[in-house]
Amino acid sequence: MAPLKIAIAGLGTVGGGTVHLLAQQAELLAARAGRPLQLTGCAALERPADLPLDGVPFFADARAMARDGDYDVLVELIGGSGGVALDVVTTALERGCHVVTANKAMIAHHGPKLARLAEAKGVAFGFEAAVAGGIPVIKALREGLAGNRLQQVYGILNGTCNYILTTMRETGREFSEVLAEAQSLGYAEADPSFDIDGVDAAHKLSILTSLAFGTTLDFAQVHIEGIRHVSALDIRFAEELGYRIKLLGIARRTESGIEQRVHPCMVPIASSIGRVDGVFNAVVAEGDFVGRTVFEGRGAGAGPTASAVAADIVDIAAGRHSPTFGVPADRLQPLQVAPMDDRCGEYYIRLMVLDQPGVFAEIAAALRDEQVSMEAILQRGRAPGETVPVVMTVHDTREAAMKRAIERIKAIRAVVEPPRLIRIEEF
Repeated sequence: MAPLKIAIAGLGTVGGGTVHLLAQQAELLAARAGRPLQLTGCAALERPADLPLDGVPFFADARAMARDGDYDVLVELIGGSGGVALDVVTTALERGCHVVTANKAMIAHHGPKLARLAEAKGVAFGFEAAVAGGIPVIKALREGLAGNRLQQVYGILNGTCNYILTTMRETGREFSEVLAEAQSLGYAEADPSFDIDGVDAAHKLSILTSLAFGTTLDFAQVHIEGIRHVSALDIRFAEELGYRIKLLGIARRTESGIEQRVHPCMVPIASSIGRVDGVFNAVVAEGDFVGRTVFEGRGAGAGPTASAVAADIVDIAAGRHSPTFGVPADRLQPLQVAPMDDRCGEYYIRLMVLDQPGVFAEIAAALRDEQVSMEAILQRGRAPGETVPVVMTVHDTREAAMKRAIERIKAIRAVVEPPRLIRIEEF
């Protein structure tokens, strides 16, 4: 059988890893694909000297390769929601060529449009590598769990944040110090805001939401919070209460719509998600027939992401072809998002207050007025006239009521810092 011809746009960490994988695993891939895989083009600003690219046509302009190159599959590993990445993918699809990408931002913003174009041309648009690196969660949701009505999908979707939170817990150091270390080790970018502010996880969550519930992607409707405000003190109190703090992406079916949110959560230490540490990712899906399924592994890096790219390429070579989002793009249902104010659950609140008579009574009154019921209170030591931390957990409460209570508490003169609120998820 004729080889499957592959062109790679972008030769950074993932692109280089994919080139190495195609070379080192050539026999294995050919056996699993039923035909050889042949690299027939690559594009980058400069030709890397450390990659096995002898005899492979090189393009300094990825758009030119997409337009004029000789390929059956274009692998886009440039990144970014638009610009060159979107141009080369659109060009390849319009030529009637398959596309494989690791670009979660592009899919979150343009996925349905690109899926419709791929379907119109009768070609595949694969993005296994876009969510959770080497974990095969896209295929699992789209195909492996196709017989289930999913109730929720959630997980640790950003390894940088998980590394930072894990290291803060293990060392007792503060966020800024651990972030600087993560940057020095290459786990965080020079500008880490995409990761630590939750945007990267939100891109991935919007994709998982569409796959899990058969809805259109609506990145603008994801509630996003990052981890900048999580302190070593919060992490210590969480441990004392039996929880770990994780940045989670959560998509959940509710009576008022589908929740779609990214924010720090306290989860039980013994839960499947609570035990996932370091740079690892994890995704949990709950279906009506299968129950709970858990996927865990490395969510980034050259090897894991290249592994996911190769999985899509092998499917294309073998003629395995599923609709991009599990159903044809025109059959995706509008996403009805549940308002964040409707979220109901437990909460952790940390206050820094002046240790003086009457403070607890004022706090309790603020909670009582919004019908928020306290579950537990922690205060360690006394320091009359000085600032001390006070930690509370509250029973199931609607987000709107919790927000109103927090505003009341902020107005109390003895509360000297903005209250810290972290949602609790009892998975």
